[in-house]
Amino acid sequence: MLQRYEVVAIVLADLNDEDITALIERTQTIITDRKGVIAKVDKWGKKHLAYEIKKQKDGYYFLIDFAGDGAIVSEIERTYKIDDRIIKFMTVKKEGAATREGIEQEAADAEAKRTQARAEIEAAGSGEVRTISQADKAPKDAKPAFSAPKKIYNKEELSTKGE
Repeated sequence: MLQRYEVVAIVLADLNDEDITALIERTQTIITDRKGVIAKVDKWGKKHLAYEIKKQKDGYYFLIDFAGDGAIVSEIERTYKIDDRIIKFMTVKKEGAATREGIEQEAADAEAKRTQARAEIEAAGSGEVRTISQADKAPKDAKPAFSAPKKIYNKEELSTKGE
């Protein structure tokens, strides 16, 4: 039985796609070389950080869901601590154990769903593509969802208003 883990990493946002792909592939190599199984790799993309980390305001996020033993986690974390391109990372141990066959089947099912979704998008994409703006959605004579207050009261006016 293998233990399930997820590792989420934030890398420098100014890295090019090849460098990001190389970081992800290096992590996958660490997992597979140590007899681990990769269930899922998600590239979440570039996002604005909630707070500045290592003088960075933006970062590129990715997640790798895998199964293996603790030595894999130790090696991934050691590698991430050394690499200056990785801003922050977190590894989470998921509940329950998994089998190699179950994870491989899960990964194959996820890939089949992605392939099907791509095919549906491409089939639907043969029509006209149009971006809808907020102005297009709302009718011209629509009333605003709320109106501005008629008067703004200060603290003193509010306390004397009820008297």
